[in-house]
Amino acid sequence: MQIIKSFLKLMAILLPVSGFAQSTNLNQGSKEYHFIDRLEIKQQKNTNLNFSSNRPFSRRDIVQEATYIDTGRLHSVSVSEKKNYRIDLSKADEYNLRSLYMNNAEWVTVPIEDSKSKHPILKTFYTTKPNFLEVNVKDFFLAINPVFQFSVGKESDYNETPYLNSRGVTIRGLIAKKIGFTSTITDNQERGPDFFRDMVTQSRAVPGVGFYKNFKTQGYDYFDARGYLSFGATKYINIQFGYDKNFIGNGYRSLFLSDWGNSYLFGKVTTKIWKFSYQNIFMELMPQFRKRSDSLLSRKYAAMHHLSMNVTKWLNVGLFEGVIFGRENHFDFQYLNPIIFYRHIEGTVGSPDNAVAGFDVKANIAHRFQVYGQLLLDEFILSKVKNDPSNWVNKYGIQAGVKYVDAFGIKNLDLQVEMNRVRPFTYSHNDTIANYTHYNQPLAHPLGANFQEYIGILQYQPLPKLNIYGRIIYYYKGLDSAGVNFGGNIFRDYMTRTKDNGFNVGSGDKLTVFNGYLNVGYEIRQNVFLEASVLYRKWKSLTMPVSLNRTMFSAGVRVNMFRRTYDY
Repeated sequence: MQIIKSFLKLMAILLPVSGFAQSTNLNQGSKEYHFIDRLEIKQQKNTNLNFSSNRPFSRRDIVQEATYIDTGRLHSVSVSEKKNYRIDLSKADEYNLRSLYMNNAEWVTVPIEDSKSKHPILKTFYTTKPNFLEVNVKDFFLAINPVFQFSVGKESDYNETPYLNSRGVTIRGLIAKKIGFTSTITDNQERGPDFFRDMVTQSRAVPGVGFYKNFKTQGYDYFDARGYLSFGATKYINIQFGYDKNFIGNGYRSLFLSDWGNSYLFGKVTTKIWKFSYQNIFMELMPQFRKRSDSLLSRKYAAMHHLSMNVTKWLNVGLFEGVIFGRENHFDFQYLNPIIFYRHIEGTVGSPDNAVAGFDVKANIAHRFQVYGQLLLDEFILSKVKNDPSNWVNKYGIQAGVKYVDAFGIKNLDLQVEMNRVRPFTYSHNDTIANYTHYNQPLAHPLGANFQEYIGILQYQPLPKLNIYGRIIYYYKGLDSAGVNFGGNIFRDYMTRTKDNGFNVGSGDKLTVFNGYLNVGYEIRQNVFLEASVLYRKWKSLTMPVSLNRTMFSAGVRVNMFRRTYDY
């Protein structure tokens, strides 16, 4: 067993005795995320909500902030104070607020309206609307729920039926409000669209999961298990240890760390005090591999930290730094230092590990808009940017986006526009171990490098239980051509390039892709959705100028689980 595992397990054993209140987090894809985004933008001046760059969100924190806004609505305030609160909520918002309370009952201190089921099963199951089995007594909370997602569809020019069949269970609990725990396990069989199957073949991993077995005709069978413990070292410090995903950023994508890929073993320390939020993540990852039989896969490691500060009540800025350890199956304890710059450590130990740095910003404006962005620096030489902008060493990425809630005065119509641009060779390294990847998938943006992407998202909730979600993605990306490394494949050693200059975004075999998606869902009861969707994808490249079009219709039911999407 690796040293990092022993170290983190030792922390897990020793630190819970401190006895400070702790919480589990929202599951990936939980419906509360979008509602919290709306509250943050509409309210604008709640400084605690401004720490939303680090995801997943703490259940305790979102209940506290929802209660803060709810309390302000229920008390008499002056006209000037009401302008600051901006707490006018639509019928759909009211429904979402009650739903938030129901689904996070362990942190709600007042009776929850309409939370009790009228007809519980055997007086034991579904006594509350959200949870199959709920125990909520002094010093102990437990919620157990089934996880299920089943959909079938039809893809153009393909005889086989696309489908997704996921079954499992999710458990979360809280002991004396001091130790939180959660686990989600699903068994899945999936036959996605053709570009999904192509990606599985190319990466030897199911997007977002990893290991799989072939299932029937062009299908895949895979297991997804996640879980962690959460406890406190002091009043302001939370520690988590487990196997799951994390996300740093405010956009649909992240250039720092995304939850798009496979889960990983991690230890996370989050410190929140005054105007600061500081997060350290230590991870055990898997380098690029080709699995054969039941052989043990190699390991690599990563350490990342993100410091964000509320400069004002509406403006938040952050600094990010991360490093992938370039020494296979070996952890360097110097990277456990939670404060010192990783680039300095890298020079001290005399090892050229893959270190990146970044800056992010978010501003809530006029109770309607949020402007956000990220700047990622892999290697950056100012003189090269000025005098030789196409040089390969100019490795950086830029994100810029805007969110607009209640767009054009239409309640619960929310729009988002985002641009992501990453130059060639960003995230790659001079070996095949220390690149910015895990389990044959990128750690940040799913497109890797050498691309420019535009995203448009529409979310509309005209009725409390009816949700309409639309997403358009357009991107162009430079692929390797005739074996020449043009910097788009972050798994390749950048030393294999054949020149130093002439690298622009889209260099190589230029691929252009349009991906449009529309989903209509109806929540028939808490966390149970009936959904229908249509996906259209069009792509072409210089080597294949005739465009390839695919359309897929699907319908199904989803219970206590994130929506499966093919957003690449």
